Order: sequence, then structure tokens, then C-alpha cells
Amino acid sequence: MKKVFKMFRPDHKFARGDGNSYIKIENLNVSIANNHILKNVNIDIPDNKITCIIGPSGCGKTTLLKTLNLLIYAIDGVDISGKIDVNGTNIIGRDFDIEVHRRMMGLVWQKPVPLPMSIFENVAYGCRVNGTFHPRKLKMIVEHYLTAVGLWDEVKDRLRAPATSLSVGQQQRLCLARSLAVEPSFILADEATSALDPMSSKTIEELFVRLKENYSIVMVTHTLSQAQRIADNVIFMYMGQVIEAGSAEQIFKNPQHELTQNYISGAFS
Repeated sequence: MKKVFKMFRPDHKFARGDGNSYIKIENLNVSIANNHILKNVNIDIPDNKITCIIGPSGCGKTTLLKTLNLLIYAIDGVDISGKIDVNGTNIIGRDFDIEVHRRMMGLVWQKPVPLPMSIFENVAYGCRVNGTFHPRKLKMIVEHYLTAVGLWDEVKDRLRAPATSLSVGQQQRLCLARSLAVEPSFILADEATSALDPMSSKTIEELFVRLKENYSIVMVTHTLSQAQRIADNVIFMYMGQVIEAGSAEQIFKNPQHELTQNYISGAFS
């Protein structure tokens, strides 16, 4: 696979900026219907790195991603306290345009969710919503991001075909291209390869490794071997708490907490 293109910039008003993006989370607590899910979470997520969040099912990993994207506010009975500093702005408890924030957070779900429209329109959709309508510009954007996710050569002769005609692995890459087209600063991936075959999973992993040149990637995974292959940083969560966080090498080779040691050794999952 060719190296991923630099981000699309000419006249594209949603370019992400100078590349100095970060997330700093301080004393984050999230409760839903009085169920305390995230408990005093304190972590830093740096730029141009893949940060993998690991831990057993139900420990709060997906809730953390939804909080970063502010999708958490769509849930009834949610209560949030603490601070999430995204590039200098605390996104918790502020009165600001949530949709503008979500453009910064490209979200890739466990299973691909292509829009019920053509391959071309799936990538162009977010650009149209955000004010880009010129046909030539949209064509350039679509080609650029389909190329970036390694899909252009596979679909360039059938751009008007339904997105659902693609394989599951191709659909996942299409959804990623759709997220990238509005120039996010971060890519949030929730078990983004768990529904894919081994070859498609490998393609997505290699793609993330290349994309970190231009984005911060936060990835929830239940597959420890995947985190070992691609993570720069690892966050281990258990029962809503961050038990340990650090470089992938430190977490996997020299974990400091007994719970981390037990999880990595396979004592529980």
C-alpha cells in the first residue's frame, strides 16, 4: 500500500491546523441513571500516536470514546463532571456547537455503517453538510480520501454504486474515508476490526499506522495482540477506572499493577 497522502488542504475550510492536537482528561466522572461508569479518569492522549484502550468488557472503554465525541449527551440520565481539555478547550459543561466538536472526532464503529447512498456520496456527505458544494472540489476530496484509505483503485469505476455493494472490509474503509473528509484532529475507533476477516483487519491496522502521521488515534480493542502490534500508548481500564497507562512497551513488558499483569497474562478477560 502506498503511503497515505497528506491531508487535503486547497480551499478546504475544515483543515485541522498545525498538527499540535492533544486531549487531557482530568478527574472525569460519568454516571448514567445513577450508575457510576467512569470514575476519576485522568489520562493524556498525545498527537501523532496510536493510543489503545484495553480492558475487560463493561469496564467503560466505549463510554470513554462516547464522552470524547460527546455522543454521551444523547443518553438519558447522564451526569458528567471533570474536565476534558481538547486543544485548549474544556468540552465538558460548555455551551458550544457540539457538531463543530464532533467534526474534530472522526468515529469508526465496530461494524461499518455506510449511509444509504452511493460510494461517492458517502464521502461527500459530510462536506456538503458543512458547506462544500462545488462539484470539482467534491470530486477532488472524494478521490483524495478514498486513495488515503486504499480504496480508490477498487471503486473508482463504480463510484455511483450503492455503498452497501462493497464488502464489509471495504465498507469500513469507506466509513473511515467519510470521517476523514471533514478533516478531524482525532480518529476514535471502537473495535474497528472485530467484525472483519483477518486480511481486512490487517489492512485497517496498517492504515491506522500510516494515518497517525497526521492524526491522533484512540482505539478500543479487546485483542491484546492487536494493541501489541500497533499501539504507541496503552490505557488499561478496569471497572470504570484507569488502572495503568503508559507506553505500549512498558505496559506489555513491565506492567506495574497486579490487575494489569493478570489481564495481560490472560488470567481474566
